[in-house]
Amino acid sequence: MASIVKKIISTAGAAPPLAPYSQAVLVDRTMYISGQIGIEPSTRQLVSGGVKEEAKQALKNIGEILKAAGCDYSNVVKTTVLMADMKDFNDINDIYKQFFKTNFPARAAYQVAALPKGAQVEIEAIAVQGPLQDASA
Repeated sequence: MASIVKKIISTAGAAPPLAPYSQAVLVDRTMYISGQIGIEPSTRQLVSGGVKEEAKQALKNIGEILKAAGCDYSNVVKTTVLMADMKDFNDINDIYKQFFKTNFPARAAYQVAALPKGAQVEIEAIAVQGPLQDASA
């Protein structure tokens, strides 16, 4: 049986891991991107300005990780959004739509008790590497 390649994806363009995990792991053509919070990579601090700014930075971090694997937001097939307060759902969606414009990925969204560093939102993603062709339903 042929082995499947597992590759660790890492970039200085996104926030460094806060614990023992990888920014992303690519297995064959499927990339699993670890949850990203609104940490600015150069300062390693949570951005100020509230949940919208945190969501924007988390999605920028995901974009940098995607880029490191030769992908972009169109390669994302699934996301999970974790938020400290479900009341922020609409504000997060306003930012989310700036990064995912059409053919939205599948998604789950949950309110959680707490997030690392007191973040208000964390977003993880699954992407497929390589060209994707949208099929008509």
